[in-house]
Amino acid sequence: MQLSISQFAAAGDVGVETVRFYQRKGLLPTPDKGAGIRRYGEPDVRRLRFIRMAQRAGFTLEEIRELLALDAGHDRRRARALAQSRIGKLDAQIAEMVQARDYLQKLARECSASATGPCPILASFEE
Repeated sequence: MQLSISQFAAAGDVGVETVRFYQRKGLLPTPDKGAGIRRYGEPDVRRLRFIRMAQRAGFTLEEIRELLALDAGHDRRRARALAQSRIGKLDAQIAEMVQARDYLQKLARECSASATGPCPILASFEE
């Protein structure tokens, strides 16, 4: 498989500029120009998809760089520690979102309970 950068980006479900961004950040190698055009292979596509999936899981680019390095070394302990750290951060975000949802539900109930006076939703954002 020899893909142009646009084909490579499409195979990873990203834009060409995203590929270039990952290359500038050192997450993806920049292939040599053979016959005047850079070509990407299956290992490159797998790496790009790995990066995208890790981002969807909430890992930072720096953490993804470490995960990519760990993949080569099979350091399960460090990979597990990174995952557990990410889970803790996600749990904290979820708790914040649940709190925000509950607060908004309360305000929405108060807003619908009366048609007079200032709207509780809008008034709460001014405080």
